[in-house]
Amino acid sequence: MLEFKGVSKSYPGKKLAVNNLNLKVNAGDIYGFIGHNGAGKTTAIRCAVGVLGFEAGDIFVNGVSVKEDPVACKRMIAFIPDNPDIYDHLTGYQYVNFIADVFGVPQQERQERLSRYAKAFEMENDLYGLIAGYSHGMKQKTSIIAALVHAPTLLVLDEPFVGLDPVAAHTLKTIMRELTQSGGAIFFSTHVLDVAEKLCNRIAIIKNGTLIADGETDAVKGNASLEDVFLELIEK
Repeated sequence: MLEFKGVSKSYPGKKLAVNNLNLKVNAGDIYGFIGHNGAGKTTAIRCAVGVLGFEAGDIFVNGVSVKEDPVACKRMIAFIPDNPDIYDHLTGYQYVNFIADVFGVPQQERQERLSRYAKAFEMENDLYGLIAGYSHGMKQKTSIIAALVHAPTLLVLDEPFVGLDPVAAHTLKTIMRELTQSGGAIFFSTHVLDVAEKLCNRIAIIKNGTLIADGETDAVKGNASLEDVFLELIEK
């Protein structure tokens, strides 16, 4: 569903941020992408969703090249960045409807989804207020609702649990599991290793732009905790 093939990305005057990344996310996967700050997680994710270009390799979404047909790829993806920069001058309700318009979601379907997810994240009343007055957590919830309103097959998230209260975090985990059980896939970065260990069926660890481990979660961590394995690998 999402495949990196030999992807490399560098910034002017800096070393490679992503170095020859090969990684495949299949339908049904909840794939955790972990690494220290500056390891290349966010860069790789932004390349995958078409926010950043890259010098080498290619990325495919359901077999479609991000380089050759980025619009077709974006139609299949919902991306939730680490910092929910959404339009302060709109209400949450207006913002979600704007995203639904972009993806051409029919009115009945969007209202059903909007109502479902607004209730799930306890945002039914807050969505009618201006985003300018939202807390970080409320903006994050609104971004999630907007991402889900077009029923994506691939959900890409960068540190999605930052700013969410425990109830909202639990709700998001439930939705992630539901999406993969219906044939979708999740690819997300996180620093919360306990969450990754419990939630993900597959894990990738990146260090200084290079993939140093990936595979089934149980195989990657073996008899140790994911935290212990992660610390051992990045200290080598």
